[in-house]
This record gives sequence, C-alpha cells and structure tokens, in this order.
Amino acid sequence: MSDPPAPSPVPLPLPALHASHAGNWLRPANGVTGAVSKGEAIMAAADTPVLLINAPLVANRLGYPDLSGLDLLELFAFVHPARFCVPTPRGLAEALEIAEPEGDEHVPAFLQAAAGALVAACENPEWFERAGAWSALQSLEGLRWPWAQVLKPHIARPEKAEKWLFSALPEWEEAGERAPPQQVELPSEQVLAQLDALTGKGSELRDGQRAYAQDVARIFAPRQRNEQPHVALAQAGTGIGKTLGYLAPASVWTAASGGTVWVSTFTKNLQRQLRSESRRAWPLKRPDGTPPVVVRKGRENYLCLLNLEDALQGGFAGRPAILAQLVARWASFTRDGDMIGGDLPGWLGTLFRKRGIAALTDQRGECIYAGCPHYRKCFIERSQRDSAQADLVIANHALVMVNAARGRDHAQRPTRIIFDEGHHVFEAADSTFAATLSGQEAIELRRWITGPERKNRGRRRGLAARLADVASYDEAGGEAIEDACEAGTLLPGDGWLQRLHEGEPLGPVEALLSAVRSATYARDESGQEAGYGIETEASGLPGEVIEAAGAAAEALAAIRTPLMRLGGRLEAIIADPPDWLDGQGRARIEGARFSLQWRVDLLAAWEALLDRLGGPADPEFVDWLAVDRSDAREFDVAIHRRWLDPMRPFARVVLEPAHGVMLTSATLTDRVETGDPWESAIARSGAGHLEIQPLLSSAQSPFDYASRAEVLIVTDVKKGDLPGLAGAYARLIEASGGGVLGLFTAIRRLRAVHGRIADRLAREGLPLYAQHVDPIDTGTLVDIFRDDPRASLLGTDALRDGVDVPGRSLRCVVMESVPWPRPDILHKARRAANGGNAHDDRIIRARLAQAFGRLIRGKEDHGHFVVLSPAFPSRLLSAFPEGTVVRRVTLDEALVRVKDGLIGEDANPSAQDAGKLDDEIPDSWG
Repeated sequence: MSDPPAPSPVPLPLPALHASHAGNWLRPANGVTGAVSKGEAIMAAADTPVLLINAPLVANRLGYPDLSGLDLLELFAFVHPARFCVPTPRGLAEALEIAEPEGDEHVPAFLQAAAGALVAACENPEWFERAGAWSALQSLEGLRWPWAQVLKPHIARPEKAEKWLFSALPEWEEAGERAPPQQVELPSEQVLAQLDALTGKGSELRDGQRAYAQDVARIFAPRQRNEQPHVALAQAGTGIGKTLGYLAPASVWTAASGGTVWVSTFTKNLQRQLRSESRRAWPLKRPDGTPPVVVRKGRENYLCLLNLEDALQGGFAGRPAILAQLVARWASFTRDGDMIGGDLPGWLGTLFRKRGIAALTDQRGECIYAGCPHYRKCFIERSQRDSAQADLVIANHALVMVNAARGRDHAQRPTRIIFDEGHHVFEAADSTFAATLSGQEAIELRRWITGPERKNRGRRRGLAARLADVASYDEAGGEAIEDACEAGTLLPGDGWLQRLHEGEPLGPVEALLSAVRSATYARDESGQEAGYGIETEASGLPGEVIEAAGAAAEALAAIRTPLMRLGGRLEAIIADPPDWLDGQGRARIEGARFSLQWRVDLLAAWEALLDRLGGPADPEFVDWLAVDRSDAREFDVAIHRRWLDPMRPFARVVLEPAHGVMLTSATLTDRVETGDPWESAIARSGAGHLEIQPLLSSAQSPFDYASRAEVLIVTDVKKGDLPGLAGAYARLIEASGGGVLGLFTAIRRLRAVHGRIADRLAREGLPLYAQHVDPIDTGTLVDIFRDDPRASLLGTDALRDGVDVPGRSLRCVVMESVPWPRPDILHKARRAANGGNAHDDRIIRARLAQAFGRLIRGKEDHGHFVVLSPAFPSRLLSAFPEGTVVRRVTLDEALVRVKDGLIGEDANPSAQDAGKLDDEIPDSWG
C-alpha cells in the first residue's frame, strides 16, 4: 500500500515575480498570474516586496542590479541550513517534496506555495533545524531582513535560553600519534573479495575493474630501497569503476597495516563522490566516535569561527551582516565547516553578490591558533587531528604537494598516495612549485607583518599584536618583531597600484613593480587589447629594472633576517618553556613558527628570483614579467618564475619520501597514432626523475563507443563568424532539445553567443545557462544543468573535465573550435623543449579526450560530440576512443543526426574524410 500524497502547502499571500529569457510573469497576493514587461516587473518589485527565487539572477535578466525582494533561497537557507537544494523552481520543489511548476507562467504560483511550505516547516514539532532559529531571527529582524517579519509569528520563543553555535559546537580531543603502518603484502584473492563486497552482490563482474584493483594493490607492497617508491600509472577508461577499484585494495591495506591512505583529486566534485563511495568500505564513525574517512582541504576553504564572531558582533554591515547570520545557522548543522564545495550551499554567497564568504574564512594566514577563544572547536584544527587518525584522507593535489613542500605534519606525511584525476598532477605541481613576486602578494605579506594600515579592518593584526606576550617575555624576540615590522614598511602599501599609474611609487618594492610595469608595456606586441593581460620575457631587461631589482632584493633580505631571528627565539621558548606557557600557548607559538617559516621561504624565493634578473638564463626555469588585467582594468603587476619541468621538484618532494604512489585517470596516456602512448604520461608523472620503472596499467572502457557516440566535425561554420557561431549553437540546442554542454576557448565569445541566443531558446522552453554571465558559481551551474534535461550550459576550461552529468541531461557536447594552447611565454618555452608541434598536439588531444569524456558516463548514455571547425586536423582524431565514428559534415547534416539520434549506422568514414587537413591555424589568444 503506497503512502498517501502529501497535502498541498497553503500559499503565502504575497505577490510573486518570475523572470526568464522567455518573459516575465507577476502574480498578485490574491489574483491571477499575468505576463508583464521588464519595466512593469521592476516597478512591481520596487513598489512592494515580492517573492522570487535567486534575486541576482532575476536582477540580471531584468537589467536592474538593485532589485531585491523576498528571495526563497534565503528563506530555505534559514529554515534548512546545510541541506542540498538546486536553486531553481524545479530544484526547490524537489527539496520540499511538492509539485514542480509546469512552465514559466506557473512559477509565481509555485513560489507562493513553496514559501507557504517553508513557513509551515517552522511550526512543525519535528523541525530538525529548530535549534538557534529564534535567536537568529531576533538578530535578523534587527538587520531588517525582509523575511523576519514574515517568519516572526511562526517561530515560537523557546521556553529556556538556547545553547547555540559557539557554546553548542563540540570540542575536538587530542590523540596520541598514530603508530607507523606495518609492512604487509596484499593477497590478490583478498583484494578481489573486498572488491566484490564493495560492488555488492549481483553486480556485474567487470574483468577490467578486477585487473585494475590487483594492479593498484602493488603500490602497497613494502618498499625495497630508500627514495625509490612503488609508482604506478594506471589508465582506467570511463566505466571501469576505478573509484571502487582503488578503494578495495586501499581499505584492505589500512585494515592490515594500521596505516593511512591519501586519495588526492583535482576537482571538488570528485571529492564529494569519493566521500560517498567510501561509505561502502568504512563506517561513518568508529566505535570511539572518530571518523575513519576525512576530507582535508586548505585553510581557506573552512569557516573561521573567530571571523564569524567578529562579523556577528558588528564587523559586517548591511547585506553581508545578513549573510553572516545565515552562515551562523549553517555552522550549527554543518558536517565539517567546509564553505567551498562542502555542505554550505554554493549559491548562498552569490545571493549576496559574493560579499562576505571569503572574509569568513582564513584567507590571509591570520590565524592566531591557540590564542583564539574558539580554538578547541575550530573546524580546521578538528580536520587536521581527525586526518592524523584516519584510514582514508581525501585531499586535493595542491594540499598534498604544499604539505610535502613545507614539511609540516611529519606524523601525517602521506606515504601511500593515489592521485585520481592524475592528468592534472602536472599543472598542480606547476602552480605549487612556482614563485611569483606581485603587488598583491607583497601587500598581503606587509599586512601579515605590520597589521592593517587603516583602522576598523576587523581583527587582522600584525606580528606585534599576535606575539605581544613573547615580546614582553623575551627581549631578543621583541627586538626581532620590532625590526621585522619596521622593515615590513618597505613592502607595497594601500594604494600601491594607483601610485604606479601616477609614477610615484613608495619604497623599493613598489619602485621595482613600477619599472616592471613600464618595461612590460614598452615591449608589448599584442596591441595592448583592452581586457587582456600582457607579458614579456625576463631577458634583455633595461637597466632601471635590474637596478630596481637589486634594491628590492636588499629590502626583502632586510625583512627576512629579523623573521629568521624571531623564528629562532620562538624555537628557544619551545625548547625551554617559561612557567606561563601552557598547552594552548605552546600550540599558538608552534603555529606562529610554521607561519614564519613559510614566509621566510617565500622571501627567499623572491630574492632568488630577483638575483637572477639580468644574469644568464637558467635552463631549468622560465621567467617573465606581467601586467594582469581584466575588463580593461589593471589589478596586479608581477614577476613570475616557473620550472620548465615542474615534475622535477614534484619527484623530489612528493615521490621520493613516499612508499607507494599511483596516478590514475581515464585520459592519462596520449592517444597518439604512432609512437609510445605512455611516453607523455611517464614524463608528466615525475617517475622519469627517479631510478625506478613505473608499473604501467591499462583498463579499457567497457562502453561500445561505436554504437553509443559519434563525433561530428562541422565544416561550414567559418572561423571568426560570430553570428554563424551563435546560430550554430542555437540550432544544435534546438535539435537536441537541450542537454547540450557548450565549450568555449574565449570568455568574450561565450558571452556574445549567450547574448544572441538565450531569449530565442527560452521561448522554445530550453533554458540556457552560462559561466561568466549568470551570477551563479560553477558548481551550482552544473547542479542546475544536471537537474533539468531541457537545460543547456555554456562554459570554458572548468567544464571540460571533472563534470559528471550522466543520463539524458548531457547528450551533446559542442566545442566552438579546436582547443589550441594559448601561446604565452611559458607555453612557448615548454613547446621548444618538448618537440614543438608534437607538444601542442599532445595537449590538444588530451583536451579533446577530456571533453569527449563528459558525453558517455554510463552504459546507457549516448550522444554526439560536435566540433565547429572547418579544418579539424586529422592528426588529432586519435584523441577519440577507438571505434568512435567520426564524420565531417555540414551544419545541416549535423542537425539531422543530432535531432534524429543517428549514431554509427554507416561505416566509419574518418579515414577517407580526414584527408590531409592538418593546416588549421591556432586560435591564438581568442
């Protein structure tokens, strides 16, 4: 017997407004929905508060930035903090378990019903998130939150004072250091038995997955020689089930050895997937209450409770103050305090035009550790301690590398690491081991040392304030602090960029940046096109740059020297602690030592960078000068240094200390027509810099691409024809009925195409969303796209891989052109060192393979991969899986095949159609 249908909620009698590219609809408090013009919609919203969903998006579509109202997403965030909801009418209906609107014209009535459901939830005796609601509402009423008066009659005052947030959060407990893992071998039969258990009874046996799991198990064998880890490179085609394939041997090893496995990802989406999949192998909690699986991220991802307290006590004003109250509601119910990619709704920050979220995290290295009154409840400290005792730590590439490079947490140093999305390890290492001396970086260092230059800058304090007790106790330490603060004034201060524009820099570092800016503009050959950054090689530089670099290097050394002395004094205090130094004080000084050390290392890297300017080029590095601009506005000036091969330091810092490391991906190898497909993978893994032979493993996808997917190369959309490009996208989306992921190599073309076609598609009931257009974060855009099979999404590189949208929601991928690499200075240097055109082709094939991988995510998926390229080079066709049909067709022919779902009926014509079309010109800077 089925459950009776849930009763329909009583609509909230308030006017409701909905705006889409198809039109605008307004419904009075008690009346009938009617279509209105943009002007009428704006007047209605300005006249009286109206119900709406996602106010910034509605404002964007109406062209009225100051639009405000009763946003149901804000109400949802208050009533159900830390609960997932796609921020659309359809998504809200699903979250509230009520009927979704049938079309745009029905949305206003739905908003009234959804508001009624949310208000009614507050009167439900079983309302899970009741704790703290009344107290928060009182604060929100004082801030004139529009929903406060609506909710006030429905949330009763508790009979006794609420224990809320800071007093209610649990404290973490210290634990002893975990013993080193035992050296064990993993029997193949045990690994396969665990794999069977994880996949479940009755699951389809996948030979590829079983072979893959056995190959992964080999990295857990005892290491034979020091600094020679077991390294495996494992290609696992889509559909193999690689997540469970490596979690099976990992879970067997942790149980047998008592050790910790780190799984590193590049995208937050995969981290969420891993957290979910890991529950098959580990419980949520051990008997002692500790979690066996922990997600670790950088400090900047987590809510800082001290920042939140400051915001709640007046540090935020206006709309950001309302955001702080909603974040406080979330903090009481969050799983782990992760604000970026965790259970804080990704759309919450964008409702407030992104003001406030960053200010609530530890963005600037300002943590005072044990000096914080919330130290024992800190989400970051809890995560670090939990990971020290965890069986599985889920992290990201950058965090794994940064921890290894800084040498912190030796007890937690990962010795068994699985780099999922291994094709991104190279670029993560490229960023981690880079050195950049920029105005923005330098001013942040100054603020960390000296404190803010202006008053009322929140709690941010300089060294003197953070280490006042040390200065009063230790005379030498106090002198070091004074010297560092005095030397810190040599760094750029507030208004530095304006002074550079006016030619009046203050101090040696600003003078250097001014000289760098002048030289970069003088040598620019790009036409200084507005909106794009410019750069120039750091060779043959004018004398004024070299002279300024020398003076700046002396200034940096003058800062580094007292910081090193201070570090020594802190170490002495730890070694011979005074009577007043308790456990929390010791932890605070240890934290200060760590912060000092990495800033000393940063200064040393900057000095080394400046010392080489004007000297002979170092063949291991690439140096250049840059002026960063966005939309015709300068925002930074910098000197950059990158390793020509960043896998050299990666091998030394990450691989050598480890015992077993695996890089795995569906696109690890190069699908080259001739030559060794593993050559590039080995070079980009760092294994070539060690005296080892990596294990090479390949598991082919079980999907029948020949019958499930087809590549269509459209030959009659001319390059540079923007109206033609927009028309092609519109017609392909119409032919597919939505479900299109459109990938662009340039933001300006994405915006232009979206502006030309969004209204047209909306009138056909085909919603179109876009990065860099809609005021919605990328993760939420993907959630919206996944949730609506008729929606389409336009984006850039961030959507080319790491996006998992199985089923009918993604049935066509359209690329505007061949994804040529941007010919900047760094790329040109690596291109010259790695085979010229062959290097470019490897990059393009990898990008094509990653983009194609978005199309077929499950065995029932099928669809078309379309490239709008008149002369797609035939040498790149090997990027696509073997057996995939490739056709060169006109747009009209492509539309027929997409509309009718025609895939692979004819013989694969790629060989005869490809010809010798290898002469397409790269798209340059776009």
